[in-house]
Amino acid sequence: MTVIRNRAMPRSAGVLLHPTSLPGPYGIGDLGAPARAFVDWLAVSGMRLWQILPLVPTGHNGSPYSSWSAFAGNPDLVALDELVALGLLAPSDLPPPAPASGPIDYAAARALRRPALAKAVQALLRGGGTLAAELSTWKEHVPWVAETALFASLKEREEGKPWWEWPATLRDRKPAALAAAARELRTELDNAVAMQFLFARQWQALRAYAASKGVTFIGDVPIYVDGDSADVWAGRELFELGRNGRPERVSGVPPDAFSATGQRWGNPLYRWDKMANDGFAWWQTRLRRSLELTDWVRIDHFRGLSAYWAVPADAPDARSGAWVTGPGLALFDALHNALGSLPVIAEDLGVIDDDVRALLAAADLPGMKVLQFAFGETAINPYLPHNHTPQSVVYTGTHDNDTTRGWWHSQPEHVRHHVRVYLSTPGDDIAWDFIRAALASVARFAIIPMQDVLSLDRHARMNTPSVSAGNWRWRLAPGDLKPEVARRLRHLVELFGREGV
Repeated sequence: MTVIRNRAMPRSAGVLLHPTSLPGPYGIGDLGAPARAFVDWLAVSGMRLWQILPLVPTGHNGSPYSSWSAFAGNPDLVALDELVALGLLAPSDLPPPAPASGPIDYAAARALRRPALAKAVQALLRGGGTLAAELSTWKEHVPWVAETALFASLKEREEGKPWWEWPATLRDRKPAALAAAARELRTELDNAVAMQFLFARQWQALRAYAASKGVTFIGDVPIYVDGDSADVWAGRELFELGRNGRPERVSGVPPDAFSATGQRWGNPLYRWDKMANDGFAWWQTRLRRSLELTDWVRIDHFRGLSAYWAVPADAPDARSGAWVTGPGLALFDALHNALGSLPVIAEDLGVIDDDVRALLAAADLPGMKVLQFAFGETAINPYLPHNHTPQSVVYTGTHDNDTTRGWWHSQPEHVRHHVRVYLSTPGDDIAWDFIRAALASVARFAIIPMQDVLSLDRHARMNTPSVSAGNWRWRLAPGDLKPEVARRLRHLVELFGREGV
């Protein structure tokens, strides 16, 4: 068995903010000037880590945990102003500005941006020159892009139907049918590839800019992929599917603090036996892709790699599921052998048992400590700061939690009393009380959601698990990145030795 030793974690701090939550002129945050301004603000504040959510394309509700591709980038994040600078658009091609902040309306933002994006893609494909040569070289070195472009183009031609309802020859990926479709959809394929190139170019430029300021990225890998995705369509043998392409069991979690009926996510489950036969090559490719985008990667629902909750596909909720043994350390042995040191953070929240804790230790991965889970019980609660370990990442809350201020006002008095006594605070500035506690922790990484930095209430919550509407919509206002807030953070970063060097 491989003895896994992973990348060292310099004691440092950072902010959790997805790029969609940046202010911007066209209805949604993007990878342009507001993103660079946020990097500048992080550098001034001493925060060396920028944690984001998955960068994949999203559906109508904007969830970055639901996508038709685990590999593609999100076109919603392509900055239109940057395309003017490249000569792909004229200033007159830009849409009329939308409010720079306020909740995201994904349908409206896409409708506003789509004509300009389409025009830029056409200019890129027709233009020739250095940029066209760069596109040609790029696509030759991106093994997933042709497959995802074909899936996206076929799905549009089939009017949005899931792949298992496509004509049988396409559903079952008959080579002749795929070749014919690629010929017929050549224009659509070229457009889709060009869009991915524009995203990749802008993301790498932002990442290089961040690196020049001493800021690194923490990305996010959802454990599961969508059933109606290029990933499942192209790799049916790796998933628990029937002949019709539909699963008999799906993903979820049992009842917990977030939901009394559990959460029925509905993703197809992996055939871990098949994946093990080639050394988990699909997961190697997926993690390698993630580390092309970010410096660290958080694996969402890590406990599902120890044992996962399998729910009958026809069940209305997750209560009738059962635990099934996952791949365990064999997966991490294979990943370590293929990729070397694994800069991975394990989201080890939820129903955690000794097997999960043993896997976390054997794989040499840092877990998560969430302060909102710490209070109201006994002194042995693992989320209380005196029980933290260096090999961990402390959060005030995550994207699935209420803001700390919203959480505080929703708690019973015994929980708030515990907080006041433990942190020796009246609770009048609770978000910053939690920020101070997180930065003082022995955990090597401390991550603060931007909503807590701004002391925002429950209206700024990013996501409510098991609630389908109203999520992923929050955005910064243009004036939120105040220098006095950066100075306040920097004072605590320096006080608690989190300069990251």
